[in-house]
Amino acid sequence: MKKINSKSKPSTPVSTSVINNDNFCLKSKRSQEEMVGFGIIIVIVAVIILLFLRFSLTNNKESSIESYEAENFVLGVLQQTTDCQNNQEFLNVNKLIFGCYNNNVCEDGRDSCEVLSNILTNILEKSWDVTSESQYKGYKLEIQSNGENMINITEGKLIGNSKGTTQDFSRSGNDFQLIFTVYN
Repeated sequence: MKKINSKSKPSTPVSTSVINNDNFCLKSKRSQEEMVGFGIIIVIVAVIILLFLRFSLTNNKESSIESYEAENFVLGVLQQTTDCQNNQEFLNVNKLIFGCYNNNVCEDGRDSCEVLSNILTNILEKSWDVTSESQYKGYKLEIQSNGENMINITEGKLIGNSKGTTQDFSRSGNDFQLIFTVYN
């Protein structure tokens, strides 16, 4: 039997530059996951900031008028029946505009342009409250025929943000425009 010398030096490990691939891959995956998580957090924060800026920089819904409101108002006004009769028929605003253009008078002798102006002024005053406490600061309604003003009604301050619409129609070769703008 062989005798082992107990005083012999134990073998010393040789230093190697070999990297344990399993450990390296784990550390690499962990850092990639942290980077992706950090990127997601940055994107979420950026979206929140953009949404906050959008809502804080835009006007309140109450203080702004939408285009469809002006369009619907104009379409409604044109169909409004007036107290002006012609041939036993009460005229709507649309027909009264044509009567004004032709210098017609109502059956009771009133001037159609004067009736039209009074009815439009009354409708505007009831529909668009223009006071210092109101969200609307002013409005302007124009009726033109072939580029010339027939009726022009304004109220309040015509400055600031505005929304409006134009309604075109024609009769007997004449082009008419009703232009309405609201300021807030």
